[in-house]
Amino acid sequence: MQDTSKQYDAVIHTCKSLFEKKMSDYGSAWRILRLPSLTDQIFIKAQRIRGLQENDVQKVDEGQESEFIGIINYCIMALIQLEKGVVEQPDMSTETAVALYTEKAAITKQLMEDKNHDYGEAWRDMRVSSLTDLILQKLLRVKQIEDNQGKTIVSEGIDANYQDMINYAVFAMIHLKSENV
Repeated sequence: MQDTSKQYDAVIHTCKSLFEKKMSDYGSAWRILRLPSLTDQIFIKAQRIRGLQENDVQKVDEGQESEFIGIINYCIMALIQLEKGVVEQPDMSTETAVALYTEKAAITKQLMEDKNHDYGEAWRDMRVSSLTDLILQKLLRVKQIEDNQGKTIVSEGIDANYQDMINYAVFAMIHLKSENV
């Protein structure tokens, strides 16, 4: 489990570094995005990954890893939006956004560690394609919850689904990095 923690931190470090750079370039323009827009962005990334996994020909020179980074970052943005709400104009400094990113990533990592304890790191025996499918399934669930105006009867909320997607994407990146070693 100690390896998992280090590997997880390395993936999040990569993702957060890109997030910080994009905050420098674009500011917090993402703060105007409503949750369904963020969900759709994540869906596009997951669909592209699935396409990369299934298609023999790739016309855009970006692999799965950059798409998984996008999923992680968009999910963390969505968690921030859930907490802070959507705004009409960018309103957040890079420092504040990065602090919130760090907080959401830490909470999500704790969830991963709790689940890993209970499931015995079962994800290590999963394929990247299965993790992609689970992300797509979670996205369809989130879309349904959004269509139901956030109401659920027995299901976990949108935030838990975003957290699960982050963790599946981190696991996929750990697998992809170990394949490239």
